[in-house]
Amino acid sequence: MLRRRVIACLDVDGGRVVKGIGFRGLEDRGDPVELALRYEAEGADEVVFLDIGASVEGRVTMLHLVSHVAERLSIPLTLGGGIRTAEDIRAALRAGADKVSVNSAAVGRPELLNEAAHRFGAQCVVASIDGACLEGRWRVFTHGGRVVTGRDVKAWAEECAWRGAGEILLTSIDRDGSRSGYDLPLTRAVADAVAVPVVASGGAGGPADVCAVLGEGGADAALVAGILHEGVCSVHEIKEAMMAAGIAVRRTR
Repeated sequence: MLRRRVIACLDVDGGRVVKGIGFRGLEDRGDPVELALRYEAEGADEVVFLDIGASVEGRVTMLHLVSHVAERLSIPLTLGGGIRTAEDIRAALRAGADKVSVNSAAVGRPELLNEAAHRFGAQCVVASIDGACLEGRWRVFTHGGRVVTGRDVKAWAEECAWRGAGEILLTSIDRDGSRSGYDLPLTRAVADAVAVPVVASGGAGGPADVCAVLGEGGADAALVAGILHEGVCSVHEIKEAMMAAGIAVRRTR
């Protein structure tokens, strides 16, 4: 049976891990290297490193910090933020990332996904989709949730997979930082529409929410951030709850 993954997310701004609600009101949560190593020790299956200011500020992501994190980790590292071209992806992989997440640039030029999958393999390409409900429909947002597009979340996820993305990182802006649980209908709709793994993000309030999105929500992995940073629970405790719920998972100890 395919094991479900628990992925620790580090939203980084100015070299520090931050967290907010709905992509706003960011507060400092610590050093990215220290937190990445802590979550690996707790049993995280992967770490996602998102340079959240890169796209908004129009700059490339901080590759020196990525290298510093990657050289200390033994679990996979995904990098996102400020990735605009295939050369940016190449640079990120050379810096030590195992996978690269593309969001705003792919919406602006979808062919980037084709190019990246062809050059580096689909396993390296993650299509990151930020979605929110607007007038009763799930809409795609870009530039850190600041720009609404005319794209439908489900249709865009299908196109991303068709173009070669090996994974979908799906964030509910409505639930981000709310701790009210993942958006299960949104996650299930996308998971049912694509044949590639879907990573659910936004809304984790505790282990029960992770179990729900991996079960009812149909996600292959759950991204967690604030509940880890603030000590609400540990990765180990999340995985204990998953095992109790009968969800296949890599043991932490």
